Order: sequence, then C-alpha cells, then structure tokens
Amino acid sequence: MSELTTIARPYAKAAFELAVEKGAVEAWNEMLFFAGQVTSDEQVQALLGSIATQAEQSEVIIKLCAEQLNEQGQNLIKLMAENERLSAVPAVAEQFAELKADYDKEIDVDVVSATELAQEQQDKLGAALEKRFARKVKLNCSIDETVVSGLVIKAGDTVIDGSVRGKLDRLAVSLQS
Repeated sequence: MSELTTIARPYAKAAFELAVEKGAVEAWNEMLFFAGQVTSDEQVQALLGSIATQAEQSEVIIKLCAEQLNEQGQNLIKLMAENERLSAVPAVAEQFAELKADYDKEIDVDVVSATELAQEQQDKLGAALEKRFARKVKLNCSIDETVVSGLVIKAGDTVIDGSVRGKLDRLAVSLQS
C-alpha cells in the first residue's frame, strides 16, 4: 500500500494545485472519489487486465465515468494510463481528500465509547477537540463495549486513550516492568 501512496502523491498534489487554482476543489474531490470507486471495482480491474493498450484502458475508464469527469479529469486518467498507473487512482483520490481536509482545516476524529454519546456530549467533545487541534472537527462516533468506560479518540496519528480498559492495560504493563 505504501508503494501506491508514493506513486499517487505527485498526481494528487498536481490535481490539488490545479483544483485550487481553478477554485474547484470540491468538484475535483468528487470526481476523483468517483474515479477511484470505478477503478477499484473488481470487475473493472478484470476488464482492464484483459485490455492490452493503455490508451484503450483510459478510454474504458473515461466511458465508465462518463460525465463525472471533466476535461482535466479525463486528461489525468489518460496520463496515469500512459504511465501504467491506473491502479493508483483510488490512492490518488485518498491523497487528494487528505490535501483537501488540510486545506479546509478539517480533521476526522474517530471516537469509540462503551455507550452511545448524547448529542450534548458530542457537541462539548467536538468543541474541545476543535480548540485542541485548531481545526474544524468531524466526529465519527462508534460503540465498543470492550472500552468499559471512558473514550478512545483517534485523530490522524494522535490517539487519546481515556478509557478504563486503556488505564488498566497501562497499569498492567507498568506492574510487569
């Protein structure tokens, strides 16, 4: 996967710079997401594997995406096909979404709790996290009974484990050492 990320990064960065220049960041994000979904489909991958030339492969993707791709999006698909990089389109879409989130000063935060959080609790948590990260926060709440009590918060590379289970695990490690 890291190889695809390395391959995708320059394509995503170039597409993002063009999108910012044209004021079409959201449109590009939607376009790349759609193209990424199409190219990651197993049936489409099998079809592309049976086509010999890169030009024909790019035409298939462009036809499948139809009006979802503008002229610049079609050019990106053609360029990636010429360089035999169509398999990296989903990674380009992912990288582009990360660049967009950074540009918009947004961050997705996964919150795991033992019970469902009330809306008031979510609002307070969101406000506190926005202050901590200095970004708009989008909470993705889920429930996991193994947390026991408290919260586990994941935002990018940051993990805040305020759960009883996490505290017990840390205590067990410190007692063993």
